[in-house]
Parts: sequence; structure tokens; C-alpha cells
Amino acid sequence: MNLRRPNASAATGTFNRARTVVPMSGICTDCLDGCRGGCEIWLASLRGREVIYPGPFGEITAGADKNYPVDYSHLNIQGYAVGAKGLPDEVEAGPDTAIFPIVDTETEYGWEKKNKMRLPIFTGALGSTDIARKNWEHFAIGAAISGITLVCGENVCGIDPQLELDSNGKVKSSPEMDRRIQTYQRFYDGYGEMLVQMNVEDTRFGVAEYALKKHNFDTIELKWGQGAKSIGGEIKVNAIERALELKKRGYIVTPDPTIPEVQKAFKEGEFKEFERHSRLGFVDKESFLKEIERLRKLGFQRITLKTGAYSAVELAMALRYGAEAKLDLITIDGAPGGTGMSPWPMMNEWGIPTFYLESLTYQFCEKLTKRGVKVPDIAMAGGFSTEDGVFKALAMGSPYVKAVCIGRALMIPGMVGKNVGKWLAEGDLPKTVSKYGNSVEEIFVCYEELREKYGGEMKDIPLGAVGIYTFCQKIKVGVQQFMAGSRNFRLSTISRKDLMALTEEAAKVSGIPYIMDAYGAEANNILEE
Repeated sequence: MNLRRPNASAATGTFNRARTVVPMSGICTDCLDGCRGGCEIWLASLRGREVIYPGPFGEITAGADKNYPVDYSHLNIQGYAVGAKGLPDEVEAGPDTAIFPIVDTETEYGWEKKNKMRLPIFTGALGSTDIARKNWEHFAIGAAISGITLVCGENVCGIDPQLELDSNGKVKSSPEMDRRIQTYQRFYDGYGEMLVQMNVEDTRFGVAEYALKKHNFDTIELKWGQGAKSIGGEIKVNAIERALELKKRGYIVTPDPTIPEVQKAFKEGEFKEFERHSRLGFVDKESFLKEIERLRKLGFQRITLKTGAYSAVELAMALRYGAEAKLDLITIDGAPGGTGMSPWPMMNEWGIPTFYLESLTYQFCEKLTKRGVKVPDIAMAGGFSTEDGVFKALAMGSPYVKAVCIGRALMIPGMVGKNVGKWLAEGDLPKTVSKYGNSVEEIFVCYEELREKYGGEMKDIPLGAVGIYTFCQKIKVGVQQFMAGSRNFRLSTISRKDLMALTEEAAKVSGIPYIMDAYGAEANNILEE
């Protein structure tokens, strides 16, 4: 069975002419000489490298469509008719006390200095893509009022058109980074935090020093990679002056804008966009620990790490080196990740999928713990969008996984809310929205709740932020219901025993008991009484 259909995808705007295709190649069974388009092979014959990337860039987010052999749908959550773990000490468990609305969904992470979140979710890295830049106000304020962490991704300073560097090539002024930080802090109330990421170029630019000195940050995030790709981040630019500027700043820009023939081709309209790429990182224990020491000496009290769907070796490195460095959080991003313009074939075909990666993570954490090594707190990422996935990730990785990092599913509500505001202003609400009403109070079920809390400040909260808050409340209630059904009233009481594997393959990969074996001994003890 082919796990995906190659050669045609909505992400690349391509399609097959024929109703039947060859499973392995994705080529039409009857490829016709004279076909007017347009599978990926057909389009690549005209546009070449452009077809590697989803598009139109800056207007869409893209998630891979490969159907992996095992994923979180192969697990179900256990339900019980007795017990109530995690209730306050003074509360006696019973039908009137063990009710789902009192379930505590707060989580915390950190080596010594803990950071609390109202929910066990936070945003994926929103870096230098146009989607992140154009929607930042919605994303940042939405995260702040929801009480969750916001990750400001790589290259934000590096692509800032108004970036000023000092004589040493370090960031002197970055208005775009300033805007991003100030927007989040405007409604920050002590839950969550803003994490600024650093890749190779960010480190060279001195982004950590800028965040510390200008904004008094006490936390910074290092980045090894992500689930979408094993190479550095990309964006596209549509002006040759911009391409030359980014090339001068040290980025990889393709095609090379300094070549006269390339400049001529661009000016004549033969292609309309340049690609800006980040560099591959190289990790070894000595340099990693040295960088951690440097950052601590600068003044950072807390340091986190984002790593990707690399091999088991890199996962072991992240956990073992992270333990030695006393990292506050390691976010492990499984395939298929991606929110921006990661290469489409790479998103589908590269890296360890999240289910398998979390299974390895648990095994490695257990091995280190048995050796007496304290493991940093963990967050899992890579394809999560619903409360059941959040619960399963927390339970499967218990007690090490403290939160789930969510990419596109936390961006979508921001864009939906933003567009509702636009449609309202234009008097053009689609029926999918107007069926709930024609005012913000009628459309957004949580609007009055927010207005009661923020009063006159509601005018400064964009509707995209309201959308994110409303989505987060759905996740919260859904998690509360799953937790109550599994008799867990605090996140810390969730365990792997609260899951069962629906297939023997899922049981083998994860170590979660097969459904016909789960609680088998306990059941037999009752039967044999």
C-alpha cells in the first residue's frame, strides 16, 4: 500500500489528468503526449525548482499528507468507573465533587525556575515567514490572553528590512523584533512566556544579546531543527534589492542575485522570486555545552532547545546533552511538521514521524532516569490539532512530556478571526459565519467572557486573538473531559496506563499495552475472587 500519492497536491497546485495513477510514481496511468497539465512533473518541466515549494507563499500554510503506518489514532483513552486522582486533599471524591469543570489543566516546565501555562499547549515557531509577520498581532495577543507560551522563530532579526548592525555585525536595532516582543507583552499576565529562537545566523547576529539587553529577556531557545525539514528555514523575496541585501547579510540566496545573468532574467520576468535559506547546523557536545555556558554568563536564567525529526542518535544527543546542560525544556518536533514554505517532498519523506519519535523519546528518558540522570521537561510537536491528541501525547510520554507544541492548528483561528473582522467591515459575511449572527458578540462564543475581563481594552484585542482564545477554550474543555473520564483531575496524574493500543503494531512501537491485554491481570484477579 502506498502511504501517499506523489506527483499531485493542492499544496503545489498540481493535479492528475487521469482518474487512475501509478501508485508509486503518481504518474497518470495513461500519460498523454499533448496533455495541457498539470501534475508536478508537467509543471516542473516549466518552472523547475519552484515546484518544490508549496504556494502561493505567504498566503497558505502547508501540512504534509503522508499517511504513516502508525499514528495517535491507533491509541484509545482508557475510561474508568472508579477513582479520582489529583483532587485537592480536602475534597472527598464523589459524584458531586469529581466533575469535569474542576479539572486543572495548568502545566509547568523548567529545570529550577518553572514557567506556568494555563493549558498544556503552546505555539509552534512563528519566525520569518510572511504568514507569521502579517498575522503577528493576532497570534501574539491570542497566546498572551490564553496564558500559553509563544515561540518567536528563527531569522526575525536577520530579515528585518530596518535591521541595523553595529561595527561587529551584531544587531544594534531590529524594529520588527521589538514589535513582536512588545505586542506579546502588552497582554501578558504571568502565564506562558515568549521564546526567541536562535539558529546559526541568529547566533552570528547576536540575537540573544539583543533580546537580553534591549528587552531584559531571561529565556532563550536554541534551535537544532524541526519536523518539516532537515535543512535551514526558507522564505521567498520578490525584489532583487531585497535578495541582494539578504545575501550581503550572510544568508544563502538562490538563484544568486549577484550574478549578472540572474539579475537580467529576474528583470525580464523569467522568474519572480528568490529563495533565502538558512544554514545547516552542526552539533557536538563540547560546542553545545560551551554555548549554553556562554548564554548563562550573558545573563540568561533559562535556556530551551527545539530539535527536529532527526535520527535516534540526534534525539539521544538532545536528551543527554540537554540533561547535562540543565535545559528548561526540549521541544521535539516529529515529521511531518511545517507551517510555512518547507520543501514539499521533504515534508512528506524526511524524518521520524511524531508517534515513533515520542516512543523513542520515552524509551531514552526511561534509560537515562534509571541511570540516575534527570531529564529536562519535554514538549512534543508535529501534527497535533485536537484535545485527544494532546491527551495522548501527554499520557504516552508521561511523566516527561509536559506540553504539546501546536503549529498550524493555533495559527488557523488567528487567521479566521482576522478575516471575520474584515468580512464584517465589508458587510460580506459568508453564510458559514452569518448563521451564528452578524455581530462579534454573536459570532465569537467567548467574546463576552473576554470583554468582562478586559473591559475597555477589548478595542486593542484583534479578532484573530479572540479566535485563538476561543479555540484554546475548546481544547481546554475537551482535555478536561478526557481527564475526568480517565479519573485524572491534574495533569501530573495522567500516565501511560490511561492509554491502550488498538493494533499490535502500535503496541510494539509505543510499548502501550494492546487493547486485549490492557488491565488483563487486574480483571482476572476480580474474576478469580
